Amino acid sequence: MSLLCNTGDWFTLGHGNSYRKIDLYTMDWPASINLEQMTVHAASYGGPIALVKDFKQFLKLSGTGTAKPMIRIFNCAGKLISSITWDNGNLVCMGWSDAEEFLCVQDDGFVWIHDMFGNFQHKFSMGKDVTEVIEAKIFASSSGTGVAVITASYKIYIVNSIKDPKSRPLSELLTLSKDLTCWELVSKERNTCCLLARDTEIIHVRHGDSAPLTHVITMKSEFSSILAMSVSFNHRHLALYTNTGVLWLGSADLKTKYCEYATGRSERPQQIMWCCDEEPHPDRQAVVVSYPSMVLVVGMTGDSNIYTYDSPTVLIQEMDAVRILTNGYHELIQRVPKCTSNIFGINISEPASFLFEAHRKFQERSHQSDEYLCLIQNRLASAVGECVQAAGQEFDSHTQKSLIRAAYFGKGFLSGYNPESYIEMCRVLRVLNALRDRNVGMPLTLRQFNYLQPLVILDRLIFRKHYALAIQIAKHLKLPESRILEHWAFHKIVHDKSELFMIVIQQFCYRSNVFPSTDEEEVARKISNKFLSHQTLERVSFANVAKKAQQVGKTKLAITLLEQEPRKSLQVPLLLKLGANEKALMAATQSGDTDLIYMVILEMKSTTALAKFQMIIRRFPLAQNLYKKYCQANSLSTLKDIYSQEDDFQSQAELGLREALEISNVEVSIPDISGNYKKAGKTLETESCDEAKKLMKHQKTLDEKYQKRLYGLPLHATIRQLLLLGDLKYAERLKSEFRMPDRRFWWLRIQVLSQQFQWDELERFSKAKKSPIGYEPFVEVCLRQRKVEEAKRYLPRCSEENKLKWYIRAGCYVEAATIAYEQKDIDSLLKIYDYCSNDPVLSAKVENLIGQLSSKK
Repeated sequence: MSLLCNTGDWFTLGHGNSYRKIDLYTMDWPASINLEQMTVHAASYGGPIALVKDFKQFLKLSGTGTAKPMIRIFNCAGKLISSITWDNGNLVCMGWSDAEEFLCVQDDGFVWIHDMFGNFQHKFSMGKDVTEVIEAKIFASSSGTGVAVITASYKIYIVNSIKDPKSRPLSELLTLSKDLTCWELVSKERNTCCLLARDTEIIHVRHGDSAPLTHVITMKSEFSSILAMSVSFNHRHLALYTNTGVLWLGSADLKTKYCEYATGRSERPQQIMWCCDEEPHPDRQAVVVSYPSMVLVVGMTGDSNIYTYDSPTVLIQEMDAVRILTNGYHELIQRVPKCTSNIFGINISEPASFLFEAHRKFQERSHQSDEYLCLIQNRLASAVGECVQAAGQEFDSHTQKSLIRAAYFGKGFLSGYNPESYIEMCRVLRVLNALRDRNVGMPLTLRQFNYLQPLVILDRLIFRKHYALAIQIAKHLKLPESRILEHWAFHKIVHDKSELFMIVIQQFCYRSNVFPSTDEEEVARKISNKFLSHQTLERVSFANVAKKAQQVGKTKLAITLLEQEPRKSLQVPLLLKLGANEKALMAATQSGDTDLIYMVILEMKSTTALAKFQMIIRRFPLAQNLYKKYCQANSLSTLKDIYSQEDDFQSQAELGLREALEISNVEVSIPDISGNYKKAGKTLETESCDEAKKLMKHQKTLDEKYQKRLYGLPLHATIRQLLLLGDLKYAERLKSEFRMPDRRFWWLRIQVLSQQFQWDELERFSKAKKSPIGYEPFVEVCLRQRKVEEAKRYLPRCSEENKLKWYIRAGCYVEAATIAYEQKDIDSLLKIYDYCSNDPVLSAKVENLIGQLSSKK
């Protein structure tokens, strides 16, 4: 392969600035398409192309023709995508958004938005005051895609983003007239300014300025007006075209002039586009100017190149190139990348060029291959890298393969070479070639691919309905497939009866001669099978697909799909929205999520008849228990009805007792409560109710006797109050009648006597008979009242195992030491020693006892 094989369409614009023209497609236009009679609106990044007849021209209509504009949308290879018959109003401007939405601006100030298949999306107005629009522009802004219009009264209104269409007029101090020759929008740093050409000056207007700025353009040759202007794709550079055919090139802020170029032509150019390079330096840029039968490419050094055409041309500006569209061909002009120039340039002695030639000689089995490799032995790694990068810049697959093979050949001589960049480029090239296929028609360059990122490109394939290709690319690049599958399912739900749906089925290898079933269950089955056959790391959401089915009115299909959604938090709310309450309740109870269950219960309670609601909820025990809990806090009457229907006598008794306690009406409710407990077979609870009733009778008598509120107190508190009142006889009566244990009664009696400081009575009580609770409680109540002397009366009567502890608590350290010595408890003696450190005599005695015990051991 010759080193000059790729340089046939190269041309030079100044030293080191080589450009090339690449053939992209032979156009498949219908026979009726003639660009000379059309206005063309193409989207950037290889997007769709919209064509409509230029109604400013006088055209003869055929017998089947119509006066209404017919907008036809094609891909970049000329394959028809859709068509729109326009009957809404007079069109002023058309264009594409950054999301490949088709925008149509009417003279009444409304902007209509369609997708590339001609489906209407929505519309918005440029403002209440916007009428009689005479010119409009669709431009790229920092916020997305913007629209600007000029009205018949020469007022300018701008919307910076069609996603949030807030129209704002430019400065009120701006006064325009009919002598305005051209205008352009420049967007930079979240601000959009307008450049207006009038005679030999440029008016710079933007929001917030107190007054517009005027720049007078000076040139070497005289001129009287500026006929056209063009801003570069990155809004950094500006081109002006004068009435004398002179091209002024400079920065967009008009502060720097790059050069002037005299075209030698007096007619107004059809288009001016910038061919920008990745390097920001002005010398690396070029401008493409189109005339009816000629395209002129001008560099910043004043060099130029001319292409002639037999048919009209349309220029399409890209971030790194300019595409040329004709009746028969689609071409691309771009600056030759440095890596490509280093390999295929004339008189080049770069390492990558030697590596490429070494591989070519190796294929020819020539010994010269080794000689070329020896020349770049120390620079082989950079040569491999340049060959890999150059392969990504090529559109021709044979050239790509040659460069990749040369890189593969070179990396074989490198030890420790990291092949990640090589492998990644091979993957990207496969994707780029698939996108450039004429059936897809997206001629992206490597730089455009890297700028858009694979996820955006996948979205664009999805919007074009290329589902099979999108899934293959996602697998190839190891990207999630869930979004593609969901969008395919959306399309299947909406268009399951259409011819387009049959195409989608074929793309997904449904090789059956049977037409798709219109049964919603069959559609759900096919969607489910497709989702389950693509097991991805990212779970595909049946809920999103079901939501789409619900939006188009296919409720049964939505419910069927939702039954397969494993995430209950997504499944349950949508089932409720679809009216499938019982299925929602089943899903919620299966999840065990109480919040979801309560959500369903409350929704069903408000939308379902009470009887039906109660019948449904009884089939789900968890939901019913939670509903009872809800009723317990919010509606006791409802809870009582539920217990009554279920013959739950125990719950009825407990609920009745709770209500009685809340309203202090226990005595009246006791018979019903006791009866319910008896029906439930709760003997202990029944007896407790009977005893409670007897106690209340006693309490009523005592209330009348002592004029003190005892009613409602428990037995323990009632006897305590009687002891405090000194009615020991009635207290013992209640103790006997309600079988209070002696231990509890003694505790009550001891506490009351100590509380009333009746120490003599306490001592008599202790001697009346043997204490069932021992004598430690006597010591405790005395110490609680700080009566140590009283406590000493009971210390000798404490049990042997507890006596030492209580002596220490009472502060009787001498006796405690003696007991500890007798019990041979050194640990307790040590503790006592610590307590009596302030008493030298006692400390010495305890220390002596400790010594005696220690010596015995």
